[in-house]
Amino acid sequence: MYVRLLVLWGCWLVLGVGARSADAQTPDAGPGVAVPTAPGLASPPLPPAPTPLSAQVATPRRVGHSRALKVETNQAGRAIVRPYHLPATVPDSLTALRTVRELVLDLQADAYLLASADRLHWGRDTVRAQVYVGEQFHWAYLRNGNLGDGLLTRAGYREKLFRHAPWRPADWAALQERVLTEAENQGYPFATVGLDSVHLSGHDIAGRVVLKRGPAITFDSLQIVGTSRTKKRFLTKYLQIFPGTPYSQQRVDAAALLLRQLPYVRLRAEPEVRFARGRARVYLLLDERSSNQFDAIVGLLPNTGTAGGVQFTGDVNINLRNLRGGGKQIGVQWRKVDALTQSLDGNYLHPNFFGTALELGATFNLYKQTGAYLTLRPRVQVTYPMAHAGRLTFFAEQRSSRLLLDSMGYVAVNQQNALPPYVDASANSYGIAYARTNLDDLFFPHRGLFVSAQGGAGTKVVRPNASISEALYSGVALRTTQYTFSGRAERYWPLGRQGVVLARLRGEGLFNQQFFLNDLFRLGGLNSLRGFNENQFYTNAYGVGTLEFRQFTGPEGYVFVFIDQAVLQAYQPASDLANNQSLTHTLDQPTGLGTGISFRTAAGLFQFVYSMGRSAFAGQPLGLGSSRIHFGLTSRF
Repeated sequence: MYVRLLVLWGCWLVLGVGARSADAQTPDAGPGVAVPTAPGLASPPLPPAPTPLSAQVATPRRVGHSRALKVETNQAGRAIVRPYHLPATVPDSLTALRTVRELVLDLQADAYLLASADRLHWGRDTVRAQVYVGEQFHWAYLRNGNLGDGLLTRAGYREKLFRHAPWRPADWAALQERVLTEAENQGYPFATVGLDSVHLSGHDIAGRVVLKRGPAITFDSLQIVGTSRTKKRFLTKYLQIFPGTPYSQQRVDAAALLLRQLPYVRLRAEPEVRFARGRARVYLLLDERSSNQFDAIVGLLPNTGTAGGVQFTGDVNINLRNLRGGGKQIGVQWRKVDALTQSLDGNYLHPNFFGTALELGATFNLYKQTGAYLTLRPRVQVTYPMAHAGRLTFFAEQRSSRLLLDSMGYVAVNQQNALPPYVDASANSYGIAYARTNLDDLFFPHRGLFVSAQGGAGTKVVRPNASISEALYSGVALRTTQYTFSGRAERYWPLGRQGVVLARLRGEGLFNQQFFLNDLFRLGGLNSLRGFNENQFYTNAYGVGTLEFRQFTGPEGYVFVFIDQAVLQAYQPASDLANNQSLTHTLDQPTGLGTGISFRTAAGLFQFVYSMGRSAFAGQPLGLGSSRIHFGLTSRF
């Protein structure tokens, strides 16, 4: 797609015109010894041709045996060659040729541009290489020709870096590449760069860097090829490829990465660009992908209230993506963990906010513990999708809890002369989050990495309850600073035929002077720590490591085995409330392991998981009597 003319060899040809200095003597090697030339001609000679069969019979000769490698050069050259750490022996003639050739190329890369291998002598047990090193070439100066100072500065050019510095071809090629990259991102994809006014004085090279920009190119439009119903207007703003703006190769390269993060499109091939009459038209090969989601998961747990009975848990999730082809998303999730606990989550995403690449999002969480407390957690965030699949988010969040005790409950609290393990409180926080992914598939990845991190800070306020004695709040800090952190990393490796290994590490931390149960994270269950009840553990800091092997039986089906290992600070209400100490905590290391299967049916994706867990804090041994069974159906449309 680009025509890039590198004039490096042209410069070497200029350098090769001059003869060597008088003090560079050719070794006395007899007739047939080649004079060292420019680097492109400095190849070591081949080993001697095999002797006739008759000679081999007369004097048997070993083939492919090792030989000692001796590099011969002048005294100054020996000091230069020594740091390259050549092997003392080589196993065969091909390795000897390759070693000497790599030595010459390394010398040329280190500014010894006239380095060459003049002769190789093949003995019975020794290979002698006559190598000419020569003098090191330097930049006298490299000045700006017709490039703007801004372009050269962005390309990393500094005049002092090219003054009396060794003339390394790699440095010059890197500068060329950076200049061309800047040019092609400013509307000149056919630019070429080279040296002009080259002057050679001894071993000093001077010149000017000159850019031939070529025709100016602007974006024409996006063209969608495939079955995707996504609107071109949305993709234009999402990819930031606007008609009439200067062509940018960086935006074209980032388009594929950004498109792979959209769950409702499937990228069949890399974007294609066609140039005509000073314009570039970008073709996106996109197919529609079923991404709207409806799933319901049912769990069976031992019922602690009925001997030998079971209780059902539920999880209903609805996600609608790419509404009307504009990239908007809305989702609702309802969960019933046990007979007393329910949660409701909602989210909305509005892309291209005010015609920019920004995404405006809102989330809402309601958590209700019947007879105890109710927590509301709204959040507003602004996300900027960056190139190379990074997403930077700024958010503001509020968390408020209020007690749901009845009149008898408040009487009991006052009689015990201690606060309950949960209180009325609110916390406002502000923070930043970052996520990056290069998974090959968002739903069924086989390879790739996903990383996310988040941090926030704010103020927590404890509100005294009018039904609770004011004296019970005497030892409570009513206004404190609170910090939250979270992180997640997932890595997928293909293993064997249709096998995938997943390694995951996730954790959260909450830091404050004092904690109550309705402040803490809830851990346990199918989506966090398998082998335990949903939200079984209260904790302010935890880390969970997961190792899972999946054997795919089809594009969307697999069987798997897993192990989850957690480390957490587990909290529970204290048994002695007379000391006004409502919570106690201990370090626990619960382990969960199990197996499962997931496969596609006519009604959707069916999943079955059997797991068991062990925890010293929960008093749960590892055994069949404490196992958990989860199964559910996910339908995408």
